Amino acid sequence: MNSSSHTVGSSPVCSRPAWNAVFSLALGVFGLVTAEFLPASLLTPMASELGISEGLAGQTVTVTALVALVTGLLIATVTRRIDRRYVLLAFSVLLMASNLLVACAPNLVALLAARVLLGIALGGFWTMSAATAMRLVNVEQVPRALAMIFAGVSAATVAAAPMGSYFGHVIGWRNVFLVATALGLLAFVWQLLTLPSMAPSGSARLGTMVDVLRRPRIAVGMLACILVFTGHFAFFTYLRPYLEHVTGMGVTGVSAILLGFGLANFLGTSLAGFLLERNLKATLMVMPLIMGAVGLSLVSVGRAPVADAGLVALWGMAFGAVPVAWSTWLTRVVPDEAESGGGLIVAAVQLAITMGAAAGGVLFDASGARGVVLGSATVLLIAALTVFRGFRTRLAPAGCAG
Repeated sequence: MNSSSHTVGSSPVCSRPAWNAVFSLALGVFGLVTAEFLPASLLTPMASELGISEGLAGQTVTVTALVALVTGLLIATVTRRIDRRYVLLAFSVLLMASNLLVACAPNLVALLAARVLLGIALGGFWTMSAATAMRLVNVEQVPRALAMIFAGVSAATVAAAPMGSYFGHVIGWRNVFLVATALGLLAFVWQLLTLPSMAPSGSARLGTMVDVLRRPRIAVGMLACILVFTGHFAFFTYLRPYLEHVTGMGVTGVSAILLGFGLANFLGTSLAGFLLERNLKATLMVMPLIMGAVGLSLVSVGRAPVADAGLVALWGMAFGAVPVAWSTWLTRVVPDEAESGGGLIVAAVQLAITMGAAAGGVLFDASGARGVVLGSATVLLIAALTVFRGFRTRLAPAGCAG
């Protein structure tokens, strides 16, 4: 298949926007994010069957994020001569292989090895997501395309945690990963049928990332991004143990609260466009501020299921706007280096997930679930302060690229 596009400056302009391809990428995102965070909802049964602690089982998230971090930095350079269509299809193949191997893993080592494959797919896809959206639709349609792609993230947040928790109890956690394998196959077939050929530019180099990082506001933005995602994933990775150990919820109650978190997250993503059109800096700052305040409230409230459910939902709604906000920030500050900038932000986010899941595991084993939530809240409040001090002026909307 050939894309009907030409370039203006550094950005393609599509005469016929490939919306079906955008939808196929959204489904791919749904599969990737579902697979990435299934361990968060299946942590207890996975740890029990494999004979390890919950803190150690949580490192399945850590290793995925660490590999995704490295992949995000290298993928644009390593694949610079390969058609982007084939690269994206390869990520879907890795998604299927990872889920299948996790479902069959006999021990922790095999489990971690399978999650390495998912890390490659995650890091690669997120690096190229913004740049791919810019090649599939016209420049003025890019925000809408990105919103559709991130809708896959929100949908996974709604479905993965509560459904993973519930069906893990009904059919076993290994069968849940087999279902995720089938989802990856569906995404692969749709992408195979709809993704156009996208010739590589051949210009990406590791040095380009260094040049991008040296631009004004990029370094402080990356720091703030790392802090926000670190705080969130330290909390989210160990949310189920918190609900079980502190709130005293059973499997049904945990599934219901996780569903509320996911629905609120979807609402937050839906509201993100409205907020970002008005003030990007305020959105970047207020969301972690709300999440930090929620974390402190959770520690204060303690065993109060109804209040905890409401607070967890509020956290989910605030976080729903976070990925869209930082992707929008990226398109406004480095529109001319989308893949290199994408690699940097993927590295920042995956480093944050790595640190969040790893530090959360240490805190959980040392001081319990309350310690994890308190640590998360502290990091998030620091993130809000970093945005406030680092972005002194309102971030203007991006104009047309090129």
